[in-house]
Order: sequence, then structure tokens, then C-alpha cells
Amino acid sequence: MIKGLYETHLNVSDLERSVEFYKNVLGLEYCHQEDKRRVAFFWIGRSKEYMLGLWEKPIDQVEKRHFAFRCDEDDILLRSVPYLKERNLKPYNFLKDDNEIPMVFCWMPAIAIYFDDPDGNVLEFIAVLDGKARPEMGVVSYDEWLKISDS
Repeated sequence: MIKGLYETHLNVSDLERSVEFYKNVLGLEYCHQEDKRRVAFFWIGRSKEYMLGLWEKPIDQVEKRHFAFRCDEDDILLRSVPYLKERNLKPYNFLKDDNEIPMVFCWMPAIAIYFDDPDGNVLEFIAVLDGKARPEMGVVSYDEWLKISDS
């Protein structure tokens, strides 16, 4: 019965700032806003395929959340970090190496890079990789993944 995730919603502290970020910085398709309810909606991917809702709330009701945008492997490898830096966003990974290189979650396997929105929500670009899952390897660099995925 369940075919996928259609929408997700975030509470934000400043609706106009968040609309600017998701529309003009990330380039999501803006589709609707209701000023009376202080909510805005965006299409993710193709129109009407996936939706993001932003609800303005008082700062004490804004809890940091996490979600990921599905991308192609090449987009993450070749374009994600420059894309984020061009938009004055700081990419980061979970390798604890203080660099901005996408990493691989071997249990999936998937390559990913993280960044934050203006409210500190943790956003992610992710692409599922071909190959056998190697959960025992944890989180590794893409170069390390290439070495272990061939073995």
C-alpha cells in the first residue's frame, strides 16, 4: 500500500527567510503560500511528486529536524560541494575529519553530504550506490568505498 514518502514539514522561525532559502538558494519550486496560516509549500523534484511544507512558529517551537534530498551519484561526487559553497552553505560529513568530502554509509550503501538551513535543520544530499552493503565498514570516504566494494 505505501509507495513512498509524499511530504514532510518543518517549523521555521522566519517564513520569508526560509522561503528565500528553499526557493532562491536551493532552487525548489515554490508552489503555494498562505500568509494567514504562515505556511509555504514547495515541490521537490517534479511538480506534485514530493512536497515540503514550512510552518512559521515562535522560536521556542522550532526544533531542529533532518531530511535528505535524493540526488544522482555524480551530482553528489562532482557538483554538491561547489553547489553548496556557491550558495554560502557549509558542507560537512560524518567522518570527523573536518573536510567537505561526501562520505559513504556502507550499510546502505549510499553517498551523502550534509548542510544546514537557516534554522539549523540538518539537510542532506544522498544517492544510493550500486553494490553490496558492507555494514561492518561503517562510514567511509568514497575512495575507501571504491576499494572495499570491489573486494
